[in-house]
Amino acid sequence: MKNIQKNIIKIIVLFIGIIQFSCSQKEHNHEEKSATTSKEIAQKEKETTHLVEISEKQFQTSNITLGATQMRNMSSTLKVNGILDVPPQNIVSVSAIMGGFVRKTDLLQGMKVGRGQLLALIENPDFIQIQQDYLEGKAKIEYLLQEYKRQNELSKENTGALKVFQQVASELKMLQARQNGLEMRMQTIGINKYQVDAGKITSTIGIYSPISGYVTTINVNVGKYVNMSDVLFEIVDTEHLHAELTVFEKDFHKVKEGQKIRFVLSNETEERTAKVYLINRKINEDRTVRIHAHIDVEDTKLLPNTYLKAFIELGEANVPTVPEESIVTDEEKTYIFISKGKKQEKDKTTNSTITNYHFEKLEVRTGVSENGFVEVIFDTKNNKDFDYKTAQIVLKGANSLLSQMKNAAETGDEPHGH
Repeated sequence: MKNIQKNIIKIIVLFIGIIQFSCSQKEHNHEEKSATTSKEIAQKEKETTHLVEISEKQFQTSNITLGATQMRNMSSTLKVNGILDVPPQNIVSVSAIMGGFVRKTDLLQGMKVGRGQLLALIENPDFIQIQQDYLEGKAKIEYLLQEYKRQNELSKENTGALKVFQQVASELKMLQARQNGLEMRMQTIGINKYQVDAGKITSTIGIYSPISGYVTTINVNVGKYVNMSDVLFEIVDTEHLHAELTVFEKDFHKVKEGQKIRFVLSNETEERTAKVYLINRKINEDRTVRIHAHIDVEDTKLLPNTYLKAFIELGEANVPTVPEESIVTDEEKTYIFISKGKKQEKDKTTNSTITNYHFEKLEVRTGVSENGFVEVIFDTKNNKDFDYKTAQIVLKGANSLLSQMKNAAETGDEPHGH
């Protein structure tokens, strides 16, 4: 009796296990089926939103032209920004060697000045003292030279006069050294030694331009006292402007000396050319590198610090291209249309044969544009079955297809027309 009860319990447990396993398997199959269905629906929706069908009449009125991509040698370029800059040697800050009052200046910002042109007159009573000291020293030296000769003769005849001769020689050397210092000081300040020798003492000195260029900064006015450390004027020589470009660290390895550059200034439409001359070997804090480029045709009318947009030509590459009008933009993405063939059907109303054309919208990336053609970069990873070499691409009329597709989406109709 006990054995029978045990067998009955085992049978009941086994039956319950079979029922549970069966339910679990059904649920698992249902989940797999649901997942598969979801994928199919998503794929179908994707295909639907990327497909368009048009009639033969629409095909003709849209002037659609089909063709394959063309392999072209396109110049690969790197787009960068920059400014026009001036070499350090072409920018001069003008200061006075000695302080003084500004007695005259006729400059205005933007004026062109030549090398050696008078910029301002500075007045200081100390200038007079320097010239007086120079003339007095000159007179003393003339006297000591005569005394030196006389004591030299006496020292040869009388050994007692040797000490006096040595004192005169020592004093003469000190005066000559001081005199040489005064001459150098007058020359540095801008006082003409020969005019002082002629007795013409002045209380003013001229400040002259060390280079030819344009006055960009004026920090003085008549009557203002300036110190020797003050910058009175800034002059810029714009005959040798260069382009200073900013290249990101990730693109630094692409740039080489001698590469051609095409650039456009922010206030112009005319394209100019330059060449990479120097590449800085330091990466800035913003992870950029400065590139120094020489402009091919110099223009003195250009202004420093003018912003520019440039393209550095990295070399040619043989890449697949299509006409620019083949590319359409939809929601900030770029596409082309691929022909999926045509299909003939019976019109039930007229019992005649009609032809419909099928197209698929394919997302692509664009590269270099040149002479009306643009490089197309295909996503071969997600479109393994697509062969751009044999595919028939819509070369003309792509915008008409995009409009047809959008109209169908707005009205809720199927993405085709008759």
